Amino acid sequence: MMRMVDLIEKKKQGEALATEEIQWMIAGYTKGEIPDYQMSAMCMAIYFQGMTMEETITLTMAMRDSGDVLDLSGIHGIKVDKHSTGGVGDKTTMALGPIVASLGIPVAKMSGRGLGHTGGTIDKLECFPGFTTAIPEHMFKQNVNDIGIAVAGQTANLAPADKKLYALRDTTACVNQKSLIASSIMSKKLASGSDAIVLDVKVGNGAFMESAEDAKALAQIMVDIGKGAGKQTHALITNMEQPLGYAVGNSVEVLEAIETLQGKGPADFLEVVFALGKHMILLAGKANTEAEAIAMMEESIQSGAALRKLREFVAAQGGDPRFVDDPSRLPLAKEVVDVLAPQDGYVSKLEARPIGHASMLLGGGRATKESEIDLSVGCVLHKKIGDAVKCGDSLCTIYARDKASAAAATKEVLGAYEFSNAPVAKPKMIFAELS
Repeated sequence: MMRMVDLIEKKKQGEALATEEIQWMIAGYTKGEIPDYQMSAMCMAIYFQGMTMEETITLTMAMRDSGDVLDLSGIHGIKVDKHSTGGVGDKTTMALGPIVASLGIPVAKMSGRGLGHTGGTIDKLECFPGFTTAIPEHMFKQNVNDIGIAVAGQTANLAPADKKLYALRDTTACVNQKSLIASSIMSKKLASGSDAIVLDVKVGNGAFMESAEDAKALAQIMVDIGKGAGKQTHALITNMEQPLGYAVGNSVEVLEAIETLQGKGPADFLEVVFALGKHMILLAGKANTEAEAIAMMEESIQSGAALRKLREFVAAQGGDPRFVDDPSRLPLAKEVVDVLAPQDGYVSKLEARPIGHASMLLGGGRATKESEIDLSVGCVLHKKIGDAVKCGDSLCTIYARDKASAAAATKEVLGAYEFSNAPVAKPKMIFAELS
């Protein structure tokens, strides 16, 4: 008979847990048979002793199998999912999903709400009045078969072990452990039923992983988990030293995604979208080379196919497609303040984290899961690393509910910038790829 105290002792001594021990532990914890205090002791033991690759894969599979595993076999074609570890201004799904779907690749995505500096994909999509992700499974699958794309909220029974375990890790200082992070992310991805997975692992001061070494290690673990589960998996390490694109908020990020599909997107954002998209296209078997995949995405934007797909997607899930045709309808807060450059020179640094915090102060993000967010507030940057500035130029436009939050956000934005007298190179966006 297994006892949790024996497994805690075993891991505390640095020994590897057997497959059946991990499966028993996760099943028992999900059912409430193993108390939080014992599981938190196990998390702390894992935090200090680590896990082998075999243990990590077993943990991921046990969490995946703790609830529903979606069967997407009724959806035609190779289903390729994309996951980002998150960052400031990361509205990638909003642009990438319609591009990929317009090329005949099924995009069947489960998404969540944001917790932190801005809303998640679901919150942003709700900038379109009437849009809902609370669609039944049969409609989710039908929409993907009919129009090529659907985004649904994660069901309560998708990897329930992960939900319990993450909440526990969050309150016991055990979040930042690579095997626990990787198994948390990948258990949900594997339960979502896709055939292949492209991972966007962010690195920098605005990301969960601040060093390239840590980001690569995390990415490799997730790739190995995906492969261990029989899924084609590819990871990119991308730059999150400064915000991605110019917009940070909810409506402002939706507007930027629409502009990108109109062919007017920021260069750094488009580079990341194309870098991720080309691998989705290759894994789906729709192109033979990276150059061919990129050409397909460029044609999708230039022909208007990607924008039409966004309109179709919004309408299919109850949203008002007129907001795609006329993005000026999107809600924007009335208090508008420009943050002015204090000197001449070149932007040498633009930290992502303070810009994200500015969005939080404006009301664009959630401090807790229960927080209400304001879709109309946000920051739109005008100057980024490498740009020349004159004293008095607008660095950023802030959209705020009131003068007090605008003033607080202005202080954060100014603190994010540093300047140089000498020219500064534009930062590299893609640091590495792993498969």
